[in-house]
Amino acid sequence: MSELISYTHCPSCGSASVYPALSAKDHTVSGEVFEIWHCDDCTVRFTQHIPVASEIGKYYQSAAYVSHSDTAKGFVNRLYHMVRNHTLQGKRKLLQSVTGKQTGKLLDVGAGTGAFVNTMKQAGWETTGLEPDETARQNAASKHGLTLINPDNLFQFGDAQFDAITMWHVLEHVHDLHGYLSQFQKILKPGGKLIIAVPNYTSYDAKVYKEFWAAYDVPRHLYHFSPKSMEILGKSKGFILNDTQPMWFDSFYVSMLSEQYRNGSANLFGAVWNGLISNIKTLFNKKRCSSVIYIFSKK
Repeated sequence: MSELISYTHCPSCGSASVYPALSAKDHTVSGEVFEIWHCDDCTVRFTQHIPVASEIGKYYQSAAYVSHSDTAKGFVNRLYHMVRNHTLQGKRKLLQSVTGKQTGKLLDVGAGTGAFVNTMKQAGWETTGLEPDETARQNAASKHGLTLINPDNLFQFGDAQFDAITMWHVLEHVHDLHGYLSQFQKILKPGGKLIIAVPNYTSYDAKVYKEFWAAYDVPRHLYHFSPKSMEILGKSKGFILNDTQPMWFDSFYVSMLSEQYRNGSANLFGAVWNGLISNIKTLFNKKRCSSVIYIFSKK
């Protein structure tokens, strides 16, 4: 029997005002159903009764898990690869813009197969990538010649080392939420930037697909953030929220997966339509996007 974590208080803000909001199925690996709870105070949602960190690895063992396997099988994953080079350059420009540096020292946490680390290395940055999955680290070595290291090393870094720390769709996977953010505060240089991209359950596409929304991705996604909850969490660790930016493609990518989960097959028209409506709503409010990039500064 697996050891499970069950929360009586919000894992983000500690409030006792928590209750079940919905249940969602693991469509990627196990087919199991998990409860998602809601916090009335900070508005974060979280997956309830999750495996402990040492036992959650089996829920990542899927050839379809693109961030580890880098697979291009299937229409949605092929599309992901088609736009990835564009999004990587967008991330590079964003990082250089918010730091005010053309080159610097970067820590990328949850580096996957190393695509972003490689992009920044080619741009002249001194890069360090952390990645827990052995297959992903091997792929990073074979594809990019990168040596990614285990996230356990995060707590070995000295104070004020990095100009920027990035987490692209990673924070929602981290069991030690508070330990990581406290360590980021220590190892960033004064005025350094923490850039975190996470799905947004308050988006239009999340409301359309409900329990079939692919970005719930239980149990791999331990937390489901709202813009309010991210700002509260960052502030509690001494970070200042400077800006938010939308991730335009995620609305389409997540909608395509959600259509598959809801209907059993890809409904391209429905996915494009819902992704488009989600992005149109984002034009009037950046915090409505399917995924949001949060740009924090160390005080």
